[in-house]
Amino acid sequence: MIVNEDTKQQQVKSMETYLSPLVRNIPPSGIRKFFDLANGSKDIITLGVGEPDFTTPWHVREACVYSLERGMTAYTSNAGMIELREAISDYLNDNFKVAYDPKDQIIVTVGGSEAIDLALRALIVPGDEILIPEPCYVPYSPITSIGGGVPVGIETYAKDDFKLTAEALEAKITPKTKVLILCYPSNPTGSIMTYEDWLPIAKVVEKHDLIVIADEIYAELTYGQKHVSFSSIPGMMDRTILVSGFSKAFAMTGWRMGYVCAHPDLIAAMLKIHQYTIMCAPVMGQVAALEALKHGMEEKDRMVESYNQRRRLIVQGFQDIGLTCHEPKGAFYAFPSIASTGLSSEEFAHRLLLEAKVAAVPGTAFGASGEGFLRCSYATSVAQLTEALDRIGKFLHKLKQES
Repeated sequence: MIVNEDTKQQQVKSMETYLSPLVRNIPPSGIRKFFDLANGSKDIITLGVGEPDFTTPWHVREACVYSLERGMTAYTSNAGMIELREAISDYLNDNFKVAYDPKDQIIVTVGGSEAIDLALRALIVPGDEILIPEPCYVPYSPITSIGGGVPVGIETYAKDDFKLTAEALEAKITPKTKVLILCYPSNPTGSIMTYEDWLPIAKVVEKHDLIVIADEIYAELTYGQKHVSFSSIPGMMDRTILVSGFSKAFAMTGWRMGYVCAHPDLIAAMLKIHQYTIMCAPVMGQVAALEALKHGMEEKDRMVESYNQRRRLIVQGFQDIGLTCHEPKGAFYAFPSIASTGLSSEEFAHRLLLEAKVAAVPGTAFGASGEGFLRCSYATSVAQLTEALDRIGKFLHKLKQES
C-alpha cells in the first residue's frame, strides 16, 4: 500500500485528537531540551543535568549483585522491604528528628518522582489549586496539571536568597488552595530554609488547613548548617508528606529509588495507587538502598565535601567573571544572574551552548520567575568547572564587545 505525504499528515493529525488535552498541552522539559542538544558532542561541557559525577559506591553495587546471585528477583511487599523501611525510619529519626512508623507510614517508590506523583494524585480533586514556590523543580507543575489540579506559582527573589516568605504564601491562597509543595534545599537555586524561616510558613499552613508535600531529596547536601525538615516543625508532621530518595546524596540516580512518608491515612491512599501502577520498587534496588543507608555514610560525606569545594569554586568564579550569584547553601546548583547581559535566559543559554560549548539551563525552565538567571550544576569535576568558567568568561567578553 502506497501512502503519500498528505495521507501521512492526515493520519498524524487524526491521532493527536485521541490525546488528552492535559497531556497535549504540556511542554517538554526545558532541562532535557538543552541536555539533548548537548548530548553526543565531546567538546561540550555539560552543567545542565542534576546528576552526581560519582559512581555508586562499590559496596552498594556489590550488595545488589550478591542479591541477584542469591536469586532475589521476586516481588517485595507493595510498600517495600520492611528492612529498608525500618532503615529509612531510623535514618530520618536519627538525622532529622522525624519519626515515621515503618509499618504504615512509609512507601518505597520508584524514585522521588513517583512519590511526588503519588502524593498529588492521592490529594487532587479537579480544580484544586496547588501552590508551588518558583523557581522550582520542573515536573511539579506538569504533574499537577495531569492530575487535574491548577498549579499556582509563588515568586521568590534573589534578594531573599530565594526563600519562601509567609507574606508571599498568604497572598496566593484562595478558597481553592489545598496543597503547598516545598523543595528545600532548592533545585534550581540552592537555597535552604532554617527553623526560624519555617515557623511563619507553618503558621500560614495551619491557618489555612493546607497539606504540604516536602520534597527533601537534597537534605544531605547542605553546607555550613544541617537541613531542617518541615515535618519536624511543631504541628506539621501530620499534614506533611515527606518525599526523598537515594539519587543525589548516594549517587544512585539510575537506580530510581525513593520513598514517601506521611500520616497512615495518606499512605494508605498512596499505596492503592502504587499497587495498581507499580506493584513494588525493584527488589535489587531496594537491597542496594538498604546497603547505602547502613554502610554508605562515609562515602556520602566525602561526596558532600567535594561538592562543597566545587560550590565555592563556581560561586567565586562567577563573581570573578562579572556575574552576580547568591551563595547556594544546599543541593549542587548555582543560579547566577545573567540580566546584566541584556539577553533573555533562553537566548543566553542557547548562545552559550552554540558559541562557547557550555550547556546550562535557562532559568525560565523553572518558571517565569527564573527569567534573568541560569542554572549551572556543579556536580562535575573541578577541571570541568574551571574550563566552563573560562569559556563563560570569554563568552561574556564577546558579548560586551558586541554591545
